[in-house]
Amino acid sequence: MKNSQKIPATIVTGFLGSGKTTLLRHILQNANGRRIAVIVNEFGELGIDGDILRACGIGCEDESSEAGEQGGKLYELANGCLCCTVQEEFYPVMRELIERRGEIDHILIETSGLALPKPLVQAFNWPEIKNACTVDAVITVVDVPATAAGQFAANPAAVDAQRKQDPNLDHESPLHELFEDQLISADLVVLSKLDQASAEDRARVEEIVREEVPAQVKIVAADHGRIDLDVVLGLSSASEETIDQRIGHHEHEEGHAHDEHDHDDFDSIVIKLPELEREALFQAMEKIVAEHTVYRIKGFVALPGKPMRLVVHGVGKRFDSYFDRMWRADEARQTYLVFIGHDLDESAITAELNALSVGAI
Repeated sequence: MKNSQKIPATIVTGFLGSGKTTLLRHILQNANGRRIAVIVNEFGELGIDGDILRACGIGCEDESSEAGEQGGKLYELANGCLCCTVQEEFYPVMRELIERRGEIDHILIETSGLALPKPLVQAFNWPEIKNACTVDAVITVVDVPATAAGQFAANPAAVDAQRKQDPNLDHESPLHELFEDQLISADLVVLSKLDQASAEDRARVEEIVREEVPAQVKIVAADHGRIDLDVVLGLSSASEETIDQRIGHHEHEEGHAHDEHDHDDFDSIVIKLPELEREALFQAMEKIVAEHTVYRIKGFVALPGKPMRLVVHGVGKRFDSYFDRMWRADEARQTYLVFIGHDLDESAITAELNALSVGAI
C-alpha cells in the first residue's frame, strides 16, 4: 500500500548562486508523472526562488489544483534558514504533507545558501516524520569556477583583502567552513557551471570535494542544471540514520550545531524600485559589488517598454539575466532586488539604486 511506504525527500543544498534553483527547475520540468511537493527556503523578505519555480509552469502556485497535476504545492519558508525555523515552520509543513502522503511521490527541499543542512536532516528523526518520510539524499551543488578560484561565490575583492590580512583565514572563513559543512552532509555532489570553467578547474574542484566526502559519495556534473533524474532521485540513502556520524565545523561537543550557526555574519537587504533601464542597473550593481561585501544579488526587474519580467542573478562580479514570463495585468510592474552580504550599508546601496529610478516611473 502507498501509505505504508515512506515518502522520499531530497534535500538540495549549496552555496549562494551555486545553481540549486536551476537544478530544481530541471527536476520539476522533467518529473514524468512524479507527484512532487516542493519546499523552498528563502533568505530575505522576497520569495525570489519560489517565484522563479512557479514560473516553470508546474502548477505549484495553485494550492487548490489537483495533486496529480504536474507538480504539487509549493511551500516557501521565508523566515531565515531552515536550521533556525525548523521547529516553527518546517514541522507543520511536513505534517501537512504527511497527511497527503497518498498524493505525493517525492518531496524536494531547497535550503537557503546560508543554511547548514545537518539540522534539517536530523529533523527527519522526529517520530512523526520518521514514521512517514526518509531522506532519499542530500545533494550538494558546487559552483566549479567559484570554488576553483577559492572564493566560494564570495566577493573576490573582499576575499582578497581578507587573505592579505591573514594568510590562514582560508581555513577559518565562515564561507569556507559553510562550504565544507555542506559537503560533509552530502550523499551526492553535483558540479555546476562547467561551461564557465576549464578542465583543470574541474579537476581541482573534484580533488577539493573528494577530500571532504566519503568514497561512496559520487561526484557528477550537470549541464545548466540538466541531469538524468535517475542519478539524483531514488538514491535511498536514509541519511537521517547516519547524519550524526558526520562531524562538521559548527559542532558542539554535545553534537548540536544550531547555537554556533551565527547568521549575523550575513545581511539581507530588500529594495523595491520602479522600472529601470537594464544597462544602468547593471552598471550600478557592478559599482555596489566593488564597494561593498556583496555575496549574492537576485531579483526581478521591470524594464521600460518590455512586456516580460527580467530575472537577475549576481554572484561576485558575475551577473546573469533572462526573461521568465509576461507581466500579469493584475500586478504592479515593479523591480525587486535582494542583496546578501556582510556588513552591508543599506542606506548607501538604496541611495545608489534610487538614483536610477528618478523619472523612470
